[in-house]
Amino acid sequence: MANTFLRQTWIASGVLLTMLEVGMFLGFTTCLLPALQDPESPIRASLEQSSWIAASFGLAWIPGFLASSYYMDRFGRRVAFILDIIPGALGLVLMYFATNVSCLIAARVLQGITAGSTSILGAIIIGEYSSPANRGMFLNLKTAALYMGSTTVHLLGHHFHWRTVAGLTLLPFLLAFGMVCTWPESPAWLVSKKRFDRTREVFYRLRGKNEHSTRELNDMINAQKERITTDHFTVYENTMNFFRKFGKRDFVLPVVNYVFAAILLETTGRHIFPAYAVQIISEISGNTSSFYYTLALDLLVAVSATFSSYLIRIFKRRTLLFSTGFISLVILKAACGYLFLASQNLIPSNPLIPLALFGLYLAIVNFACAPIPLALIGEIFPLEHRGAGTTMAGILISIMSIATLKTTPLLLATFKVYGTFTIFGVVMAISLIFLYFMLPETKDRTLQEIEYFFNNGKFRDDNKNDDKELVQMIA
Repeated sequence: MANTFLRQTWIASGVLLTMLEVGMFLGFTTCLLPALQDPESPIRASLEQSSWIAASFGLAWIPGFLASSYYMDRFGRRVAFILDIIPGALGLVLMYFATNVSCLIAARVLQGITAGSTSILGAIIIGEYSSPANRGMFLNLKTAALYMGSTTVHLLGHHFHWRTVAGLTLLPFLLAFGMVCTWPESPAWLVSKKRFDRTREVFYRLRGKNEHSTRELNDMINAQKERITTDHFTVYENTMNFFRKFGKRDFVLPVVNYVFAAILLETTGRHIFPAYAVQIISEISGNTSSFYYTLALDLLVAVSATFSSYLIRIFKRRTLLFSTGFISLVILKAACGYLFLASQNLIPSNPLIPLALFGLYLAIVNFACAPIPLALIGEIFPLEHRGAGTTMAGILISIMSIATLKTTPLLLATFKVYGTFTIFGVVMAISLIFLYFMLPETKDRTLQEIEYFFNNGKFRDDNKNDDKELVQMIA
């Protein structure tokens, strides 16, 4: 069992290292945008141009999702992940040699393609390669890796020029590329291609051979045998097959769940804070040199996201999501209320109080509200719809990310920090309420069991499995 855990950890580490890079992409604007405002900078950007440099990153997620969805079904998970890494590496090289704003936007687009595609495909890979007991921990560590990347780039940006930072951030990509090249192909992809012998070989190598793993493998193979598939659809047939999915319960329900999960993900500030940390903290603290405040909150959030990977092994997903979600909303309301009253001179202003409240909010919200929506991508979409489902999830995240990254500067200028996060808090609350009534508990459930739930509205009774066939497969 120790060997199987190490094999799963090695694969998850390749994903997590890439997520570290994505965090660097997200946090890069905190050192890039202020530098572009410097009168002596060879590249100058207006407020409008700066907002597009930030928002183009999220806009590029859509082609990244679409390309990744095609790659993962056509070539397999390993090759798809390798192809997804390449645009981000090219974007860093382009950024290092950029001479104008257009080059910077093009570089951010390339980085956004990689960020979007690897974030989604990384969740799928962890979901397919890891056991139910380890899946939640590995999926949650994606958020910790992202914030560690953001912290790293904030630290580098304080000491080095942004071009140097772009060059240094290429190193994790090179290491991740080497790790991914050593992966076996995903058992789920192999079984979808009817390569059952190879599926068994890889699956048992990753999970070990025991009653639980054999039952999961048995369910996966039997479900695939029942599907009639062909690899030779025309473009028209593929398009019609996609639209027919909206008539299938096990596609529609996960997508509806993910609409609210994507809204929740973005309104927690997961992508807003790394991109605009300096601006937000400068307004709260009244100090334009807010590096140490930013670094402290970065580290707090990274530690919180890491600790959540332990909590998710103990608590159920729903318990963790809704308890931390509503507690964080109360804290956010207190922080915004304090800033509003202080701005009206109704109470004495002490920046340490709202900074502490925002720090506590970010710590608690990253226990579950930020990581679980991304973790769900690797859990709730059935194998038959995984390519289309992850594409839909990616588009939803991209739309929400574009909306929040593009409007946040305007909201901050118009409604200040307290008004901006009050708006986000209201939308968070609505999303949590909808998810409370729709989202199933996925802890320790196999992907096949979750698929069964969306088809039948309940989890199946495992005692009804075919024990005779199970014993034959173990033997």
